[in-house]
Amino acid sequence: MPDDARAHRRTATGVGLLLTLVLAAVLLSALPADHRREDGAACPPRTIASWAYDGALTGEFARYGDDPARADDWTGGDGTHSVRLPDGRLLWLFSDTYLGQVHGPPGPSGEPHPWRDGSAPLVRNSAVVMDRGRLAATLPAPLFPDPAPQQWRWPVAARVEPRSPGSAERVVRVLLWVRTAGPYPWIYGVPTATEVATLSLPDLRVESVVRVLDQQPVPDPTRRVLFGTTLLARGGWTYVFGGDDGQATAGRTASAYLARVPEGRLAEPAAWRYWDGSGWAAAVRARPVLGGGRRTGVGSAFSVVRDGRTYVLFTMAAGTRGLTTITSYWACSPTGPWHGPGRGFAPPLPGGQVAAYNPQAHPALGTAGGRLVLSYDVNWLETTTASAGLSGNVDRYRPRFVTLRPARPAARPPAGRGPGAWR
Repeated sequence: MPDDARAHRRTATGVGLLLTLVLAAVLLSALPADHRREDGAACPPRTIASWAYDGALTGEFARYGDDPARADDWTGGDGTHSVRLPDGRLLWLFSDTYLGQVHGPPGPSGEPHPWRDGSAPLVRNSAVVMDRGRLAATLPAPLFPDPAPQQWRWPVAARVEPRSPGSAERVVRVLLWVRTAGPYPWIYGVPTATEVATLSLPDLRVESVVRVLDQQPVPDPTRRVLFGTTLLARGGWTYVFGGDDGQATAGRTASAYLARVPEGRLAEPAAWRYWDGSGWAAAVRARPVLGGGRRTGVGSAFSVVRDGRTYVLFTMAAGTRGLTTITSYWACSPTGPWHGPGRGFAPPLPGGQVAAYNPQAHPALGTAGGRLVLSYDVNWLETTTASAGLSGNVDRYRPRFVTLRPARPAARPPAGRGPGAWR
């Protein structure tokens, strides 16, 4: 986005939330066995039994961002993703990020909120290290430099994997979305490419960035697919989900797509396979695994986790409720069929014209008692006062967290269900 105000005049994720490149073939005999779909009896439906706001984790980001001793660290951002490192630390990845210092309260006009002034630096991406539950340091930002003028990189999902198949050495692979500045309505950039960065361990130094899927040859930007909004590992494969978030820009519900890569080969374009509706193809003939309806589909960013044998997808609800409401789908296989949407819930938001977006699960934070931590980003909606709205109250551009408890849906709604429970 060409300036600070436009960088935040969006209601979709900064990781906001994608194909005609033909990839070289690899020998099928070198790939892991195909993942089989579980039968319905072994894959019970999943919805959300209850949820609760996680004030402690939300407050940890406020504590770190508000620390007056920090002059060049993270003070706010969106596109929230996390990955657990082998030494126990947690790496948090963000897209558009404010650095600098936070002041107050009160604000310059008496606002009862911490605030940042208009000179606060804005970078396209950042990474923050958490150690034993406390945010400790911001890596030099931006961590991933712009690939070209008027282009930038947003980090999305990441995982630790072998440097190469069978290797004892581990590295961090980070999926990146490349965006290019464009005219309205592309206020959060035109989808351009999916890349994979390799970070060394334990020092988290960027070793390389490889472009795995170039979308520039696709003439219609609304048909471009970017991969990496979420990923999961299963049976020797990394399943990588993506979306045509340009559809959201065009006013239509986005669709979810799926690729898979053998473990240890995320940074090899030739190793990627794409779901084409009936199987896995080296050539890019991807077909959606979810979407295409008025009530079914995903936001520009979504998250998938595995609960037992059931896969659960979290996304913003379709239509106008997508500015406030998180919903879910479930399936017995990453390729679907996906069932839903389930009944949604509206997590708490700071005051003012604010939207919620980019629900992301964080299994690395643990699932004790069957619970799952989910983050969601918030942003100021008033386009004419975007910069002032975000800086006047720093809580309007920081991740928030809820804790979910998934369960099998009841045959009928339980009597007396409170407003925070849904099935």
